Amino acid sequence: MHEECNSNDLQEIISCAIEQMKQEAGEAFDRNKINLAELERRTHISRSKLRTLKKNDFIVKPHGRTGQKAESVKLTGYTDTIDSLLRDGVSNSQVCYDRIVEQGYEGKLTQVKVYIAEHRDLIPAKRMTVSPQGNRGRRYHTGPGESYQMDWGFTYVLSCDGTEYRVACFAMICHHCGTRYIEFFPNAKQENLFIGMIHAFFFMGVPKYVLTDNMKSVVTKRDSDKHPIWQKDYEVFMNLVKFQTKLCKPRHPFTKGAVERLIRFVKDNFLAGRIFTNVTELNYQALQWCNTQNGKYHRAVDCVPMERHKGSCLVKATPLMQSLELGYYLCPKRRISFDGFVNYEGRRFGVPYWYTKPVCRISRKEFTITVYSDDLKQILTTHDVTWSRRDSFCSDQYLTQQPEELPTTPITTVIRQVQPKLPPTGYEKFNFEEGLWNE
Repeated sequence: MHEECNSNDLQEIISCAIEQMKQEAGEAFDRNKINLAELERRTHISRSKLRTLKKNDFIVKPHGRTGQKAESVKLTGYTDTIDSLLRDGVSNSQVCYDRIVEQGYEGKLTQVKVYIAEHRDLIPAKRMTVSPQGNRGRRYHTGPGESYQMDWGFTYVLSCDGTEYRVACFAMICHHCGTRYIEFFPNAKQENLFIGMIHAFFFMGVPKYVLTDNMKSVVTKRDSDKHPIWQKDYEVFMNLVKFQTKLCKPRHPFTKGAVERLIRFVKDNFLAGRIFTNVTELNYQALQWCNTQNGKYHRAVDCVPMERHKGSCLVKATPLMQSLELGYYLCPKRRISFDGFVNYEGRRFGVPYWYTKPVCRISRKEFTITVYSDDLKQILTTHDVTWSRRDSFCSDQYLTQQPEELPTTPITTVIRQVQPKLPPTGYEKFNFEEGLWNE
């Protein structure tokens, strides 16, 4: 009994079967008179295929159309988008697939992977880095609704006129289930930190602890016992929302690595090749992306984050209720300039002239900028969200009539006005109405 050939190569299968038949037949074996039925039984190749191979002395030759490709495939018309992403260093096949699906691509992910593998020459070369050393530290774990992690990430935006400016991404993630929330702001000031945290708490609930690094807007310094001294406004905010803050060690990803990995995932996945018109549209896309990612299975946490968060974390977390005190954080205070403007997110918006107080409050919600009175009891005016650097005027920012002075004492003088005399015309000598007819 001869051993069977375990190879998947067609040529090796046929050669192995013919060699076995030759050893069994001995000297009577004739290659030109091979029993094709027996060869079919041994190789499981159709007899018509064996007849074709017999004409070539059982030598497998490549197909006549090998190497030829169809002129048009489902990926045709979308390769320019993939090439642009590859030149920008985006080689993630899922990101490329998501971008072209938004443009109408109906094919599968495999075609995108094959195309990327064949065009890796478009990807810029990466800088060589030193191999990191391993660590046997134990990872940090928490229970449902016990702690969230938050951090800032930054990216540059290339505007239409070719200039470049920086925007900040606020990120918060549940440490237990991996539910994530991101929001973009023009900068990482403390007022934007409060707005991002409030929106994240509305989205995920209020945990017991929030893990963060040593932000200037969170902690100012430490006392002699190495205890943190909180920034006064942040401490008031903690007491209002009723949560505690834990500071993590610098350069220690085992405690706050989830949000740091989220920041990198946002840059590699969400921001890769992203195009937007204004910050509101960008945040709409970010929220949609968060909902998509929260609804997918994640191997790191071995669950679908949205399902586990609803089932266990929200039971432990405290729901955040809207209040007037939170409204003050969502609508930061601004001083009105001498020409009737307030500066918000790097742009100036007009305030009505009839509002006489020196300060007001302003907020951005969806596609509208709303200006409130200092006590949030009155809406002064609204503006459209814009990235233009030009000033945005309101309809009643200035008086339509010039101011007029009125008398402050009784008026005692009177003057008289008469009709002006007409100049002589030269026809007075022909006036016979007087004198001549009475003589």
